[in-house]
Amino acid sequence: MDSDEMLPRLSGIILEEQTELTLADVCRACAVHAEYIIELVEEGVLVPVGREPVSWRFTGVHMHRATVSLRLQRDLGINLAGVALVLQLLDEVEALRARINALEAE
Repeated sequence: MDSDEMLPRLSGIILEEQTELTLADVCRACAVHAEYIIELVEEGVLVPVGREPVSWRFTGVHMHRATVSLRLQRDLGINLAGVALVLQLLDEVEALRARINALEAE
């Protein structure tokens, strides 16, 4: 038996920042109820385009943040306020790394 045959097959969707997803799309992809995504929006973790849930549009970046939020809650037991703080700190770390890389490139 070939070693490649023993590996599990994975499938996925490549999402770009310009991809527009509905609330239902994000819920399906994250395997969560709409209430969870609505709570993320209310907490400021996700900021979709649109005024009401039926008109909200999300990007691939939102999808990534939603999945990270879900893992933080499920794996570490962090509440939504904590998730928002963790994501804010991760954003700041990423921005600082980008600044360091830019300075090193000079």
